[in-house]
Amino acid sequence: MTKIALRHTCACLALSAGMMGTASWAQDAADAGAEERQIVVTGSLIRGSAEDAALPVDVISQEELINQGTPTALDLIKNLPGSSGVIGDSNQFDSRSQGSEGVATVNLRGLGPARTLVLLNGGRLASAPIGIPAVDVNLLPAAAIGRVEVLKDGAAATYGSDAIGGVVNFITNKNLEGLVLSGDYRFIEGSDGDWTASATYGHSQDGLRVLASFGYQHRSPLAAIDRDFAIRPYAENPAGGFTQGGNPSAFLPFFFGPGAGLRGGFQIDRGCEVLGGVPVRGGAPTTTALADRCAAQYTLFDLLVENEDKYQAYIETEIDLTDTVTFEASALYGHTNVLSNTSPAYLLLNQPSPQANPIGSQFFIPPTNPGLIAYRAANPDQFPLGANSALVAAGAFRIALLGGDPRFNTNGLEGATPTFRYSDSIRFSAGLKGEFSPSVNWALNGVYHYYMRDIRGYDTLVDRLQLALRGLGGEGCNPVTGTPGTGACVYFNPFSNGIQSNPITGQTNPSYNAALANSPALFDWLSKRGRSVTENQLFVADAVVSGDTGFNIGGGSNVGFALGVQYRKTKFNAEYGPFNNLTDYPCIASLDFGVTNCTNRVGLLGFLGSNTNNNSSQDAKAVFAELQIPIGDRVDIQLAARFEDYSGNVGSTFDPKASLRFQVTDWLALRGTYQTTFRAPPSNILTANDFVTSLQFVGGSFRAVRVADNPDLIPESATSYGGGVIVNFGGFNASVDYWRYDFDDDIISEPVAGLLNSVFNTTLGSSAPSTSAANCANPLADRFFFSGGPASGGCGGVARTLGEVTAINTLYRNGPGLTTSGIDFLANYKGEFGAEGSYGAGVTASYALDYKTNDFFIGTTLIQPGFSAVGKLNFQTTAYPLPEWKVTSYAELGWGRHNARLTLNYIQGYIDQRQATTATGYKIPSFTTIDFTARIGLPLQTDLLLSVYNLADKDPGFARLDYNYDPFTANPLGRNFKIGLRKQF
Repeated sequence: MTKIALRHTCACLALSAGMMGTASWAQDAADAGAEERQIVVTGSLIRGSAEDAALPVDVISQEELINQGTPTALDLIKNLPGSSGVIGDSNQFDSRSQGSEGVATVNLRGLGPARTLVLLNGGRLASAPIGIPAVDVNLLPAAAIGRVEVLKDGAAATYGSDAIGGVVNFITNKNLEGLVLSGDYRFIEGSDGDWTASATYGHSQDGLRVLASFGYQHRSPLAAIDRDFAIRPYAENPAGGFTQGGNPSAFLPFFFGPGAGLRGGFQIDRGCEVLGGVPVRGGAPTTTALADRCAAQYTLFDLLVENEDKYQAYIETEIDLTDTVTFEASALYGHTNVLSNTSPAYLLLNQPSPQANPIGSQFFIPPTNPGLIAYRAANPDQFPLGANSALVAAGAFRIALLGGDPRFNTNGLEGATPTFRYSDSIRFSAGLKGEFSPSVNWALNGVYHYYMRDIRGYDTLVDRLQLALRGLGGEGCNPVTGTPGTGACVYFNPFSNGIQSNPITGQTNPSYNAALANSPALFDWLSKRGRSVTENQLFVADAVVSGDTGFNIGGGSNVGFALGVQYRKTKFNAEYGPFNNLTDYPCIASLDFGVTNCTNRVGLLGFLGSNTNNNSSQDAKAVFAELQIPIGDRVDIQLAARFEDYSGNVGSTFDPKASLRFQVTDWLALRGTYQTTFRAPPSNILTANDFVTSLQFVGGSFRAVRVADNPDLIPESATSYGGGVIVNFGGFNASVDYWRYDFDDDIISEPVAGLLNSVFNTTLGSSAPSTSAANCANPLADRFFFSGGPASGGCGGVARTLGEVTAINTLYRNGPGLTTSGIDFLANYKGEFGAEGSYGAGVTASYALDYKTNDFFIGTTLIQPGFSAVGKLNFQTTAYPLPEWKVTSYAELGWGRHNARLTLNYIQGYIDQRQATTATGYKIPSFTTIDFTARIGLPLQTDLLLSVYNLADKDPGFARLDYNYDPFTANPLGRNFKIGLRKQF
């Protein structure tokens, strides 16, 4: 699946301007760096091709980045008008970004980060092994980057798979001479601020060039409670971080003894309101007497910005072996360490085993439990008809929430449970390049990249909780021979009389009894830390011959060419810790009872899920070619093609590309492009009998959504075309470009909202009331698991509601196809005055015309009618948030090394299609920020940078999501200030 990289003119021009306010022409970047060597421009394989033949890419120069106040990679990506649905800010409650803390990705056109190819010096990078495979730009050597080239056109003919939405190429500063030290501090209200430091050294002499760099970045945690918009009352947003399965919780009064059975409906623990909960019935607030659930806010314990430390070390060298042969090599190491917060405990979605609970499928609280004895004595009216015990339903309870976990104080939030994310990136490249003749070049290159992601977090062992409710908990207690509440055997108290206070709000519990409190040691026995280590490895070898054919057409430049071959191999490996490994412990009862044969192999844990170690690999072989055909001085044609063959059942593909640029006059040009593109399914989702577990909001709480691999997946393909007009005269340049993609067999996971709508006869998806009744005759009802239902899924002949759902089985599959199109706009003017003065102003914008999906069927059941995603939040669908307009404009004034720049970023409001049109949160307001940066040139080659971001202190628009805003689109920082120094020796 090759794509021929045409030298398309200005289709991408608008992207760089989106961040920098002005698009740098490729030749400007080369001039600015005084680069004497021939270069390969992103989107083409022809070395040394003339930059004025076309405008192949947008270039964001280092100088522009400095004038912007040296934005982080995440800031850069989020402000690009051509980029939507960006992973980078804390967003743990959306399945598309779960487990990605500390990672930042690029999502051109909103097509998904897996469809944007990210390169380093034109070479591939391994994807981060997160839920949506994509390159982590946080671990690139930021201090060593000299420019960023952005190609918003598909490039499969040049680079192969993944380059559907476009290409972002980070290019190191190959012209640096000397040492550069830099650092900055960013003041953010409510946190300790962010800071960076870096050192970069470059030298070139006598056929040897060296570039070495070290960078460090720190982000301080920002708690949700430190932003008013992030913590809202239940009445304003029931989906704003609330769960109906917390602690204190709801229970069912039960009589244990002859004639055992229920003695009434759900009652809520009367410590609910005292500790900050909200009594609800059917999802609506009510009185404690009428409530059947206690809604509790878990985001009180969570972060809007994680505690992150990132390191990068990079070195590259070039050695001239002869006058015409050069050896190149580079090494990159990157590491990220993230300490994040989660709820004090997770919801229990799995039911105890018959070995732990011999009386039924719910959690059983026996008459002997001291917490129950005291609670029943204080609240006898909640135990009618002789009820002497209680049941707690799976999906309606957890071991801690409003009282916190007594073991932890994480990032300054007492009771919050820690979760850890570690990333390591190790990359080596080596190559030889030379000349067959002055007009014909050759290059041999190899890349190896290893990326590891280590995720660790706590969850509850289901059977151990049930044992502890029966008084058989604690280290050293034998669940078969032990005596409840005697010796090493202790009880777990599930009631509020063991909770002293809410550590976040400070609310105290007058019914607290210290003798009934659960000890940290018991929590240690009940709650264990699971671990998953996933690894991606990439090896690429290619050989390219390029140059000048020696003949021309119409007296213009000579026809250029490139021919090449490439081999790629990817490897994926996943290993799981003992507590979440199905090989070690396949069943709920495996740990304490040695059971290894069970109907529902879900492992030991209550919420996060378990898996088996697995590995996979994939090979790709490609041949490709490119022609650049100037016709006279006004026409430039580029043709490219690639044939790529994949291992296994993926198959092969042939992808051509054609581009045309016509210089109508000296100041007016037209361009057009046509191509086919291709993306192979990653090897790790092609295995049989394997799955990943995401956690999604359903029926008032988060539920496990298992996404199974599919060995029958076929590659997705797209046909894209576009055209534009370019104007360039004097200091003014402008462009208008239209683009369109038509996808077939798009690789997606089945949309949860569609499954919910189909089975529960609603159009509201996860926003539907928890009382919504399941249509058990729907064949997709067997995909759902219900509290107290069959272990194999389905209704089990009993009426079921949405609130009873504990898990959903879904599948990766090829989608029904989609069409997306839009228009990019750019206008810039730059001028000079006096001896050293300069000024500039400009605007760049991206307008999404449509993003239309076709009807999506599973079998004969329609689960997602075709819809347009433009201007919508697209929660739990197959699309990302996609505002209709994104606009950036700027004005700047400079004198010598001094510069002042004002930037306005605008994101149009969009709608949440889950909500009624009259509901609060249906319309998500626009997000507009104004930024100002002053660059002051000091003596001794020193620059002082002063920035104010979000001058008006604008909050992100309200959305009915956990953090009450959309982290894919906006940011939670508010007005913040940055001061930086940069010194060159």
